Amino acid sequence: MRRSPGGALVAALAVAATAVVVISQPMSATAAGTDPYSWKNVRIDGGGFVPGIVFNPGEQNLIYARTDIGGAYRWNQTSQSWTPLLDWVGQDDWGHNGVLSIAPDPVDTTRVYAAVGMYTNSWDPNNGAILRSTDKGNTWSQTNLPFKLGGNMPGRGMGERLAVDPANNKNVYFAAEGGNGLWRSTDYGATWAKVGNFPNVGNYVQDPTDTNNYLNQNQGLSWVTFGSAGKIFVGVADKDNPVYMSSDSGSTWTRIAGQPTGYLAHKGAVQGDYLYITTSDTGGPYDGAAGEVWKYQISTGTWTNISPTAVADRYYGYSGLTVDAKKPGTLMVATQISWWPDAIFFRSTDYGATWTRIWDWNGYPSRTKRYTMDISANPWLDFNNNPQPPEETPKLGWMNESLAIDPFDSNRLLYGTGATVYGTTQLTNWDANTTFTIKPMAKGLEETAVLDLASPSTGAPLVSALGDIGGFYHADLDAVPANFHDTPSLGSNTSLDFAELSPAFFVRVGNADAAPHIGISNDGGKNWYQGQEPSGVTGGGTVAVGADANYVVWSPAGTGVHYSTTRGSSWTAATGLPAGAIVESDRVNPKTFYAYAAGKFYTSTDGGATFTAQSVALPTTGRLHLKAVPGVAGEVWVAGATGLLRSIDSGKTFATVSSKITEGINVAFGKAAPGASHPAVFLVGTVDGVDGVYRSDDTGANWLRINDDKHQYGNMGDALTGDPRIWGRVYLGTNGRGILYADRTGPVPSTSASASASASVSPSASVSPSTSISPSTSPSTGTGCTAAYKITGSWTGGFQGEVTVTNNGATATTGWTVKWTYTAGQTVTQSWGGTATQSGTAVTVTNASYNGALASGASTTFGFLGSTTGTTNPVPSPVSCSRVP
Repeated sequence: MRRSPGGALVAALAVAATAVVVISQPMSATAAGTDPYSWKNVRIDGGGFVPGIVFNPGEQNLIYARTDIGGAYRWNQTSQSWTPLLDWVGQDDWGHNGVLSIAPDPVDTTRVYAAVGMYTNSWDPNNGAILRSTDKGNTWSQTNLPFKLGGNMPGRGMGERLAVDPANNKNVYFAAEGGNGLWRSTDYGATWAKVGNFPNVGNYVQDPTDTNNYLNQNQGLSWVTFGSAGKIFVGVADKDNPVYMSSDSGSTWTRIAGQPTGYLAHKGAVQGDYLYITTSDTGGPYDGAAGEVWKYQISTGTWTNISPTAVADRYYGYSGLTVDAKKPGTLMVATQISWWPDAIFFRSTDYGATWTRIWDWNGYPSRTKRYTMDISANPWLDFNNNPQPPEETPKLGWMNESLAIDPFDSNRLLYGTGATVYGTTQLTNWDANTTFTIKPMAKGLEETAVLDLASPSTGAPLVSALGDIGGFYHADLDAVPANFHDTPSLGSNTSLDFAELSPAFFVRVGNADAAPHIGISNDGGKNWYQGQEPSGVTGGGTVAVGADANYVVWSPAGTGVHYSTTRGSSWTAATGLPAGAIVESDRVNPKTFYAYAAGKFYTSTDGGATFTAQSVALPTTGRLHLKAVPGVAGEVWVAGATGLLRSIDSGKTFATVSSKITEGINVAFGKAAPGASHPAVFLVGTVDGVDGVYRSDDTGANWLRINDDKHQYGNMGDALTGDPRIWGRVYLGTNGRGILYADRTGPVPSTSASASASASVSPSASVSPSTSISPSTSPSTGTGCTAAYKITGSWTGGFQGEVTVTNNGATATTGWTVKWTYTAGQTVTQSWGGTATQSGTAVTVTNASYNGALASGASTTFGFLGSTTGTTNPVPSPVSCSRVP
């Protein structure tokens, strides 16, 4: 699905030296049927680097933010939140969610431009593009460039590289990386041409020896800004020649005489007769150990070093730079990069002649601060830390390359960090030596990379595993959690799982720099403790928990696959499959596990001790995910580069679900549709040639697209799960746009297609689930409720059942009790959705705490596992139901 531009197009671009105009926001497409859905973010707020924040100087409260992997945003002053602008970016051009620069038009404020592309190496198959909008980013047109852009490459915090000429807003400039020079559009960004006489394409390379081609690119040109009377200034990643100027509206260019050398100019800003620059010894954003701040008086051509810190006391460079449009001579700069004990902001009100710091030493390790931090809106920003002085939590931040004073309000400052956006509306208190408050301003800006998701049948509706910040227990999808996973945090959490039949038991694993790499929870993922781990583990890999919590299989980085029968307190090496395999558990049979590696499918029936390779051949390239079906023993699905496959015999055979599905990225399951017995199936993939998110309520026979072309979320789908409690709800993980949850908004369908309509190949019958048996219903209805019992799966020595309880009374219930008697030696071994007890052959089940209250006509279900001793498993009759009251 990530298809590169054709060679003919690239060749045409190279010959013309001008990019081709295409419309990148696609027209509405349909695949199969559709079902209307609403899509919302699960609130975390922030979670990633915000390298650019830009106020439009022509319109109050019009503010844009750019991220390195999560697209661009526009500020909504009324709701005090950010609106995402690039959710229409799809799988084919996922790299466009890396925004290298953004530029609002100060003259026609409806216009805004964005330079997009995530990587300049092979990781992103597509060239970069310039997006342009005439409605403040609600819709976009696109002009492809003949080279790649690096919104998530080194140097991405420098800028802004895009800028609109305020003297003639048809002219838009772009300072490119990669030795591609300076580009200009003279028609509002529709077409672009290289400025052939610009004399320097830059030469700074962070690490020429990097074999990943990530650190070895020329960081090129770094920013464009404008003075009066046709003056244009351009920053260049060249430590000997960092700043160039045109005095004739871009006709000719010269290196400014007398300029400082030895550092890279990260930012440039003009205020009246002065150009200010901040410099550092590297391109950032993670490093920087030396640098200076300079001002250039344009009328006299003189440079002055106005660095706020003496060289002897300096252990950082400078990056963030902002000037106050309403207060001549007032400017602020930020360190690049002061990890310890915290970032430092400096402020001057006299053109840089003198400076004050946002905090000062007051006898080590004490510090005095001009500010207070209020993170009550996003309490996880304390990072679960309790450091020793002089460090504090929360920190001011790090990677503070975006620093912006509101051009209409000297009291408002916004700045980005590696984790969020902070701001204050009391900035001028600084000058009066009065404390001001800094708060997170990240509502609506969701930038986490989602690595795994789980939605158990009880407890929180969602538990997440995330890059960098670990993940959360999401008790309320619309509220920011107080803390991310802790004790242990594990760094980037790569995988998590729970016991399907005992969902309070969770395991998660992650890529911490050192042990531990595993955490265990006995309360549904809310609290954790450190598990033990095999020797040699270097990273999280994938983990699978057996259905009854008594077996765990872990495929970590650094060593082979291991299994545990002690809930993670001890481990034994598994046999029969290679290191690095993807592991998954059957959601019914406690000892059955599945694995995938290098095109082969493996099955274990002894709790992960031994695995056997099956004869089926699976895809060997592309993104691949396997998922077992809750409530159905032996059923496992595989989404891969060739489509969607299904097995009902524990992987011995697989059938293609539908020829209409030409690619699968991920598959998941949620609560069955009304009248259906099989869980709803969710797919991220391609159906009828259209990429999207799909749902099937009939085991894959028919599919409905549930997203649309405005909600594509770029490189999404590697984390996906349905909700077992709410039919139709799906949770979708993205790589940079956080977690989305989606619910149906249309009417409930009048009919449900039969699962038997799905395409299938006759599997081996050895572990095939039993066919559905007509439920037995209690003949007594005088108690006001009925109970329908059915067997949903069976295997040698065991089976799974489900009972639907319906309130037939005229008033709501507060509780219910279901009873039956077995006649063939069956025993209930586990239950969920109700509390089961058995005395001899008599079984009694009472409601769980959350499903006792049923409105008139409403239904609920509970499930159970049972064992058998004979060769038959008859459905008990009668099955009685009594209600409370």
